[in-house]
Amino acid sequence: MHFDDRLATVLRIRAASERAAKTQFRQLIDLLGERPQAGDKALKAAAYLRLIALGEMISVAERARIVGESGWRFRNPELVKWFGEAHPQIAAAALYRAQLTAVEWAELIPQLPIRARGFLRHRKDLPAEAERVLDRLGVSDRALPEPEPLELMDELAPPEEDETPAPTPASAEEAPTPRPAPGKEDVRALVDRIESFRKARTGEKDTADAPRLPMGEEERPLPPLDHFLFGADSAGRVDWAEEHIAPMILGTDLTSLGSQAVEHAISRRQPMSGLRLTLRGAERIEGDWIVDAAPRFTRGEGRFFGYVGRFRRAVSDVTDRREAEADRLRQLLHELRTPVNAMQGYAEIIQQQMIGPVPHEYRSLAATIAGDSAHILAGFDELDRLAKLEVGALELEAGEADFAAIARRQVMQLQTVLSPRVARFDASLGEARAPLALAQSEAEMLCWRLLATLAGATGAGETVKLHLDPASEQIELAADLPAALREAENVFAVETRPSGSTVSAGIFGAGFSLRLARAEARVAGGDLTRIGDRLVLSLPLLTLQDSLPSPENASG
Repeated sequence: MHFDDRLATVLRIRAASERAAKTQFRQLIDLLGERPQAGDKALKAAAYLRLIALGEMISVAERARIVGESGWRFRNPELVKWFGEAHPQIAAAALYRAQLTAVEWAELIPQLPIRARGFLRHRKDLPAEAERVLDRLGVSDRALPEPEPLELMDELAPPEEDETPAPTPASAEEAPTPRPAPGKEDVRALVDRIESFRKARTGEKDTADAPRLPMGEEERPLPPLDHFLFGADSAGRVDWAEEHIAPMILGTDLTSLGSQAVEHAISRRQPMSGLRLTLRGAERIEGDWIVDAAPRFTRGEGRFFGYVGRFRRAVSDVTDRREAEADRLRQLLHELRTPVNAMQGYAEIIQQQMIGPVPHEYRSLAATIAGDSAHILAGFDELDRLAKLEVGALELEAGEADFAAIARRQVMQLQTVLSPRVARFDASLGEARAPLALAQSEAEMLCWRLLATLAGATGAGETVKLHLDPASEQIELAADLPAALREAENVFAVETRPSGSTVSAGIFGAGFSLRLARAEARVAGGDLTRIGDRLVLSLPLLTLQDSLPSPENASG
């Protein structure tokens, strides 16, 4: 039931975007990749149908990259067989990750397509039984890809005037003499016609990514390469890489690239994390790279047999480094959301008694777990939001909001929370409007993030002064820092958390909340700065032209 519950939870979610589709694709192959066990066959069939539907939203290259990520363990022969019948890139990645028993391999290999069987010859850890099956089937290396089926062959036939049918011979003496073999020009013309037909049918342009022969044609440069997956044997020699990179990197000895850290990791069978290496050779791979790789061990004896990992381009300037760090953070958050989502879904199933009666005590615990999971997911969203804002990958939603009215309303709400501690906001916000070019929800979130953080850090009996000053082109909200934040050297990095837990702007403390508010303000065209013992939030006001009333309202 554990398998089915988690699978049902994932299938209930509808992937409305490409990002959600990738998340659900990972979740499904993680669940389906487990050992075969009893469960609802219809539910499993629905999971495979969902994978097919998700494939419509995710490109082949992206699916192959996801399947080839480190950490997957495909122990279900049914899933391995299903992937083996997929696109060659996906099949190669799945078969490289598959971890089956000797009996399962012996039963599965004859069921795989001939092309997929060839991918297994690049694995060094297959059981002896699997090797014998491959030998018996005559599998020596990767098979050539199957040719694309050509339809409407009559369109490729020679012109009608060349199609005069030969008379049927009455005897052997009357049989026509064999035609001579076509010359180079004939073959070249036929190839050109086939290629033209294929491009016309698929809508492909004349330009192609493949390199061309040096016959005077203009060569189109290949796109820059920023990362690729690889595998290495126990000595550190690359023995596998992605299809388009393999000819450039296969056979490269990682220990010969001048890094003692690589030799140290291989000798101790340790992971390689963030190791800087310099590659020489083909133009596309030349340069500095960062290597992340994990050691591989056989399941039976635990024998070390190499590494699998990724090369990624080393970045030099600060902007690229920040973007790379933000990208890695977003990827980490994506991986963390999967187990938290699973915990939340399973807790909700128990709390709602969807699988049968549950004692009240367990329902209470499940409700607590579901609430904590939601709290954690909210924190992940804040981290993701900050990473995107700081590298310029996210824009705040545009609209119109009265920031002064929002501040007055939220100050009144927070006063009721501060009153039991004999603390308060001494607010001077005026009655004027302060229109911003932000959506109402964005302006409310920014204002709450600042005011709630200050309220959470305010001690008993403390008064915090607030002053709102709408200038000609921008609005400034100045606030005194509470004592808990006043002594901090960097208020945007302080780890102070609210002691009373009655109000809070986030789970990561005051410093993080203020840093997120600063990032939001900067994206909106303003800033959040510390001036002495005060925080000053500045935001640009709507221009006079944008804020003028319509002619109808003016005439009324």
